[in-house]
Amino acid sequence: MTTRTLDRPGTARTLAATAAAVGVAAASVYPRARRWGRTFGATPAEVAATLEGDSLLPDAHAVATRAVDIAAPPSDVWPWVAQLGQGRAGFYSYDVLETLAGCDIRSADRVEPAWQDVQVGDPFPLHPEFALEVALVDPPRALVALGKAPSAEEATVPYDFSWAFVLRPGAVGTRLLVRERYVYLTRSAPALVEGFSWVSLLMTERMLRGIRDRAEVAPAP
Repeated sequence: MTTRTLDRPGTARTLAATAAAVGVAAASVYPRARRWGRTFGATPAEVAATLEGDSLLPDAHAVATRAVDIAAPPSDVWPWVAQLGQGRAGFYSYDVLETLAGCDIRSADRVEPAWQDVQVGDPFPLHPEFALEVALVDPPRALVALGKAPSAEEATVPYDFSWAFVLRPGAVGTRLLVRERYVYLTRSAPALVEGFSWVSLLMTERMLRGIRDRAEVAPAP
C-alpha cells in the first residue's frame, strides 16, 4: 500500500487564498448589511431628510433611520409614543431581553393618561439608573430625547446620543420614523456603536411593530 504525503506548503497557500477571498467578500458585503440595518424600513428620501432633533447633534458620526407604516392617524399614534420610557409604558419591544439587561421593562398595552403630559426637560428613562432628557415635544409630530455630556473632557459615556420619534402623514395613516444620532467622544465609541447598532436594529424593529399593532388595534381615547 502506498501512502500520499500531504503537500503542506500548497495546502497553506490554498487556505490563505480562501481566507483572503472570504475576507474580501465580507468586506464588500458588510457595508451593505450595515446600511440595511441602519435604514430598515425607511426610504432613501427619509434617510436623507432633515428630521426634528437633528440640530441637537448636527455633526453626528453615525446615524440610523428606521420606519414603519401605521394604519392610524398621527393623533392615535402619538399617545403610545408620548408614554415611552422605563417605569412608564416601556418600549413595546422584547421586554424579556431588556429585563435581562437590568432595565426592568414592562410594556403597556393601553394608553395611560398619567403618562401623556410629557414636557421638555423631563427624564426619559432607559434604565432604573440611567435616563436621557426630553429635548423636544411637538404633539402629535415629534418627541426627541437627548443624552449629552457637558463637554468632551467631562464625558462619562462614550458618545452623545439623540433619539427622535417623528410622526408624519403616510399613505395608510402615519409614517413613524425613529432616528438615532451619535457623536463619538472616546476612541472606543466607533466600535461600541458598530456593535450596538445591530442590537438597536433588533429592538427598534420590534418596537416599531409594537407601536403599530397597539395603535391599529386599540386607538387612543
